[in-house]
Amino acid sequence: MLSHLRPALVSLGLFTLITGVAYPLAVTGIAQAAFPRQANGSVLQQGGKDIGSSLIGQPFAEPKYFWGRASATAPYAYNAASSSGSNLGPTNPALLDAIKARIKALRDADPGNDAPIPVDLVTASGSGLDPHISPAAAEYQLRRVARARNRDEGEVRGLVAEHTEGRQLGILGEPRVNVLTLNLALDR
Repeated sequence: MLSHLRPALVSLGLFTLITGVAYPLAVTGIAQAAFPRQANGSVLQQGGKDIGSSLIGQPFAEPKYFWGRASATAPYAYNAASSSGSNLGPTNPALLDAIKARIKALRDADPGNDAPIPVDLVTASGSGLDPHISPAAAEYQLRRVARARNRDEGEVRGLVAEHTEGRQLGILGEPRVNVLTLNLALDR
């Protein structure tokens, strides 16, 4: 039995060192060298103070800000330690009730806006932490934000255009607007 146990224990120790120590250290080192901002959480600072990450959605509720996608995380919205979707199916009454409540909140915040509401403003992403909205979702909110800030719509539209990211590598994904960086630009 000892002849079988020793190779098993040596293999366990060796693979623990390779996969539990050497590999994570190598990947962390490569990430720090090649992508230091992303490897450290893409943290944004203002006045020397950390204010958020460009990779994680933030809650914005005031009319003067663009609002991001709904968050399905628990026990509170945009909880990065609890990333998850709602797992509610399209025929689930709870999902339909949540969407109706989000539509009502958007309509109440901007009563004169009768444009169709983009789907990403009323549904949560798979992670519940998406920091982006579609350009259409930004356009839907543009008048409300400009009015709340007493700014020209063209000026706000220009900021939206500046903060619209294109497809990755020109072909992957869809154009998107990072809500946090856009709202920070509005505050300047």
